[in-house]
Amino acid sequence: MRNTARWAATLGLTATAVCGPLTGAAVAEPAAAPMGLYAPSALVLTLGHGESAATVTPERAVTLTCAPTSSGTHPAASLACAELRAAGGDFDALADRSDAQCTKEYAPVVVTVDGVWRGKRLSYERTFANECVKSSYGTSVFTF
Repeated sequence: MRNTARWAATLGLTATAVCGPLTGAAVAEPAAAPMGLYAPSALVLTLGHGESAATVTPERAVTLTCAPTSSGTHPAASLACAELRAAGGDFDALADRSDAQCTKEYAPVVVTVDGVWRGKRLSYERTFANECVKSSYGTSVFTF
């Protein structure tokens, strides 16, 4: 009986040591991971020749990160980020240059954008009539 009492006391102390921290405040939900100072803005832009992104093999791809600073493999990352910020991240709101003089040649170019803009998932696709029209859309975002 004496061993039984010692075993019960040991088991009780072990249970208290192991389960004790799980009571009270420790049972509360874990704290959420702290948010960064900046919502992420990281994009991958691709370009291919053809009608649709579903049928085109990307010929070029660049990365563009706009928060906290402009970076990536995009040749004009700072200008592209400034242009996107001005458009609120809306690629359809990018202004086209009215002074561009492009031919009416039809050689379709598909541009896709996938990633995150200010913490929100983004997927965009647009087919331009040719390279000149693509380059005239906005000033720097699609020039890569």
